[in-house]
Amino acid sequence: MTIKVLVCDDSPLMRAMLSEVINQAPDMKVVGTAMDPIQARDRIKELNPDVLTLDVEMPRMSGLEFLERLMRLRPMPVVMISTLTQEGSETTLRALELGAVEFLAKPKIELGKGLEAYAHEICEKIRTARHARVRRLSPVIAHSSSIEKRQQVSSAAHLSGLPPRLQQEHLIAIGASTGGTEAIREVLSALPAHSPPIVIVQHMPEMFTGSFAKRLDNLCHISVKEAEDGERVRPGVAYLAPGHSHLSIRRSGGGWVCELSKSEPVNRHRPAVDVLFHSVAKEAGAQALGVILTGMGKDGALGMLAMRQAGAWTVAQDQDSCVVYGMPREADAIGAAVDVAPLKDIASRVWHRLLAGGDRRSA
Repeated sequence: MTIKVLVCDDSPLMRAMLSEVINQAPDMKVVGTAMDPIQARDRIKELNPDVLTLDVEMPRMSGLEFLERLMRLRPMPVVMISTLTQEGSETTLRALELGAVEFLAKPKIELGKGLEAYAHEICEKIRTARHARVRRLSPVIAHSSSIEKRQQVSSAAHLSGLPPRLQQEHLIAIGASTGGTEAIREVLSALPAHSPPIVIVQHMPEMFTGSFAKRLDNLCHISVKEAEDGERVRPGVAYLAPGHSHLSIRRSGGGWVCELSKSEPVNRHRPAVDVLFHSVAKEAGAQALGVILTGMGKDGALGMLAMRQAGAWTVAQDQDSCVVYGMPREADAIGAAVDVAPLKDIASRVWHRLLAGGDRRSA
């Protein structure tokens, strides 16, 4: 079935370029364009597109303001395509928080031969968005600032204390892709400050991972930072793979250290979840807990299977709570997941498993 796309951008040249790129794909078609959000609102009602591409800086209403209204009143898959998605990472993260499925920097006119690769990326993101599960924006997210939301993070309060020995002996590994920024936020914000060390791979370009880590650090009880090569992981801290490198862990003494590598992409990704999970399986074994969250594709499934086979307890996000049920589905299909749970329950399941201890091979 052909994917119907509406392009919203105030630049006539950009509207024409995006339309040409999208119309060349055999499975999608631009059914209309809009020069601003007001026009886009009318075109959405008239044309009922499957996916909207949306700029940020536009006349009469900003893209973020329109996105917020759209996701409150008529939720639909949105791909942000703007210069600000590259230059203003905070703007991009806010767009994802408001419900945008994907984001992409605008193509440069002088791309030349590089436009073919860019066209492929645009079309892949539109395909992903088409299959995404979008939800109506909650008033809390729509109207609260990051500082206000940190004050609202209280779900970690009910989790009982973890003995220092368990904080030191265990490691939590998390992997995610499309929809993962908000899924990771929900999991981390529900964990108390006295958590074991956490290592994370989120598929994200390098210009965004630093801002994403800072944003999470402001919203969570634990500390969150970009991982650095050779640094020792510590309880109460989450380490996010920088967008330019694979993240793995290596045992050192009684704990672990982070290792970064700019080796070739795995499953078309760098950082790749599989790289992290395979290293955790090898270096942490039954002392690890693995979490795979929403995302397109299969990255992380084989790594999580290796973790389970090494004795780790593992959990996959369930279909109903995923934005894109790809990576968790693949993990569950090959028997990599010990447990499958709604996003809202994952932090508590991890915590109760930490407290229970025992044989992590059991279901």
